[in-house]
Amino acid sequence: MAKTTKIFKGLDGVVVDETAISQVMPRTNSLTYRGYAVQELCERCCFEEVAYLLWYGELPTRYQLSNFKKNERRRRKISRNHLAVIQRFPKRAHPMDTIRTSVSYLGTTEIAWGGEPAEADMERSMNLFSKIPTMIATDYRLRKGKRRIEPRSDLSYSENFLYMCFGRVPPRRVVKAFDISLILYAEHSFNASTFATRVVTSTMSDIYSSVTAGIGALKGPLHGGANEAVMNMLLEIGHPDRAEAWLRDAFRSKKVVMGFGHRVYKWGDSRVPTMRGCLEDLALWKNDHKWIEIEDVLEKIMAEEKKIYPNLDYPAGPAYYMMGFDIDMYTPIFVMSRITGWTAHCMEQNAANRLIRPLSSYTGVKQRRVKPIAKR
Repeated sequence: MAKTTKIFKGLDGVVVDETAISQVMPRTNSLTYRGYAVQELCERCCFEEVAYLLWYGELPTRYQLSNFKKNERRRRKISRNHLAVIQRFPKRAHPMDTIRTSVSYLGTTEIAWGGEPAEADMERSMNLFSKIPTMIATDYRLRKGKRRIEPRSDLSYSENFLYMCFGRVPPRRVVKAFDISLILYAEHSFNASTFATRVVTSTMSDIYSSVTAGIGALKGPLHGGANEAVMNMLLEIGHPDRAEAWLRDAFRSKKVVMGFGHRVYKWGDSRVPTMRGCLEDLALWKNDHKWIEIEDVLEKIMAEEKKIYPNLDYPAGPAYYMMGFDIDMYTPIFVMSRITGWTAHCMEQNAANRLIRPLSSYTGVKQRRVKPIAKR
């Protein structure tokens, strides 16, 4: 009798390696970065502190944070050649395609064969961290037919990006909500895009190739693109009075309701309450509660009838919408955030590397002979 091989589709439940970067605590359902609960980091830290934590393993002192910020801010500008590449992007291209290509171009500007010392990868991580907002904002302005705005070194990471996109720094509550969203999206263990970066890193390829792979994985609507899909869903519903009927129709037609469910969080994403608080604050600022009211209807029915709960993308989509971003910008913003987690994983993988090469179970035809073309 043939031995049956157990298949774990999507590697569901399979532990493939160890990590010290982040964990979803099994009892509390809380996401932690290097042992710190992410909601507490949102309350007490800025995004730059969290980036430092993910890379170095500890929160910075004031002196360390000051040096870290100076290092990041002096790298924000991109070269003329890089700008020329971005200017040639088709205006119809999705911003995830343009940032993927822009990161890939950055990798051509230096010799990086992969497997370099940790110090070199830390240097390149900072280079990516500093320049990716400039790449995204430059493409955002140019595709809208507007003059690009140079980065400023007197602004925080979040302030500078918002300034480069909109030409002004918005009110403090908007900056805070945006900064919190970056913290919440920064890292999430072996998700699809992070695993993609680790697979590429495990071949001893360079960090730019690994990050490009991560961007490609993040683009998918079942991963990073979900926040875009959430907002498109809300716009399709249009009004709170239509929410229940829309959802009932989605149930009947077996349509996917975006922003719900998560492979790791079975009883609700622990990041949601923090992002929901930001969404409520933005709704007060804009005096626009329509999107929250629609989401409340959907969330109540999904919980009662399907026992499925929102994930982070659910409040993040309308939050970015109220900040003024075009919907196709949501996932590139995710890249701005997750570059910290990706590069932390690249460095962790390199520190104790083993080529990631899973097996598969073959289900095709049995071995056969090749017939001459005249007899086929």
